[in-house]
Amino acid sequence: MYEIIEAIVRRAGGIILGAKHIDESVQEKSSHCDLVTKYDGMVQEYLREALLTAFPEAGFYGEEEEVHDIAGKSAYFIVDPIDGTMNFVRHAKHSCISVGLMKDGRMEYGAVYQPYTDEMFTAQRGRGAFLNGSRLKMRDVPLSESIAMFGSAIYYRDTIPATARLMQETLPLILDFRRSGSAALDICYVAAGRADVFFEACIRPWDYAAASLIAQEAGGVVSALDGTPLRYIDRCSVAVGSPSNYPELIRIAQRILQEPDMKGRIK
Repeated sequence: MYEIIEAIVRRAGGIILGAKHIDESVQEKSSHCDLVTKYDGMVQEYLREALLTAFPEAGFYGEEEEVHDIAGKSAYFIVDPIDGTMNFVRHAKHSCISVGLMKDGRMEYGAVYQPYTDEMFTAQRGRGAFLNGSRLKMRDVPLSESIAMFGSAIYYRDTIPATARLMQETLPLILDFRRSGSAALDICYVAAGRADVFFEACIRPWDYAAASLIAQEAGGVVSALDGTPLRYIDRCSVAVGSPSNYPELIRIAQRILQEPDMKGRIK
């Protein structure tokens, strides 16, 4: 069953690899830093048609034009056709396709595909996480031995002060920061041991759905920054780490959340 999803996602990656004249199709969505190209729509439409042909009983929750066909569905796909659109527009070759399958209120399967490197991260609930078929195991290290990845939540300008405070508080405690421009890949990199912790003050479900399961199945802990469960149907903050560094990150975030001028800055 899940091999079918992986094959569909790989074929969708071919649309990204074959993209030409990307600059000519760029449009703004909510702001000048929130971009979309014709290829975002092309990848999403291919995924919607192929996935729902293979799984006609499922719903579809996609980023572009916010296609939300999930009412009354016990299972539905949560899809980001190109996570890292700014990277895609700038030809940075660091973008991915993210497809998560929600079933009965829980993430059941996730696939995150980086077509430029041909890296397919996958996970099925209770059966582990994998990179191109090799099992993943997250590094379990304290914050002092961690490389932290983060997202800037740049679409939600009211979160900028909270992001800055989180960086200010954590930087003296960690090895270093990384910022890649793709939350889904960042979380998968934590699962793969390329980094050790991830946070972002506000992102949408298609950015984190598939990757959150991959991180959990690799041995990680995933939640919102206040420690509550991810919502999957709305925007929220995200924290990902190991059993050793996750509690340290959450303590820092909760302390910041209690500051008077930070209330409401983390979703």
